[in-house]
Amino acid sequence: MKATGIVRRIDDLGRVVIPKEIRRTMRIREGDPLEIYTNTDGEVIFKKYSAISEMSENAVYVADIMFKIAGCPVVVFDKDHVVASAGVPRKELSERRVTGQLEELMESRSRYFRQEGSSDRFFAAEGVERTAIAALPIISAGDVMGAVVFLECDSHKAVTELQTSLINAAAQFLARQIEG
Repeated sequence: MKATGIVRRIDDLGRVVIPKEIRRTMRIREGDPLEIYTNTDGEVIFKKYSAISEMSENAVYVADIMFKIAGCPVVVFDKDHVVASAGVPRKELSERRVTGQLEELMESRSRYFRQEGSSDRFFAAEGVERTAIAALPIISAGDVMGAVVFLECDSHKAVTELQTSLINAAAQFLARQIEG
């Protein structure tokens, strides 16, 4: 754990303000759920809650199945980082943060499908040169929880009908898993 040197007081309603710099750095937005942990040393730790991360085992299964059927790499993100992937070495994508492009796609609840012959480049994970050929947000109970992404590979430079169907099914399946 790293000290920030910032001290805040608890108000009479038991609230504490998380400084803007920390919220920006940690990508904490108004309304984001936070888990609260304590330890025996008296520390109170706030951690962003991610429903997708809670069910990462299911996300890994979904990514593996999609990769086997579609033949190109698959990545499942929560709102901030990679949760699961298949078809690429785990360390290449492990815990990578989402790019501004993917964050904007999720916030706008839009989708991205690269068509044959298109030269546009959509980057999903920070520091990863592989571009996406398809990206779709996971929406559960009206809230964006993350995204499912197909990455390009040698055999797929544009999205196919099969991949379009698979990514839609995966996003809906994961959303239903979150809803319980």
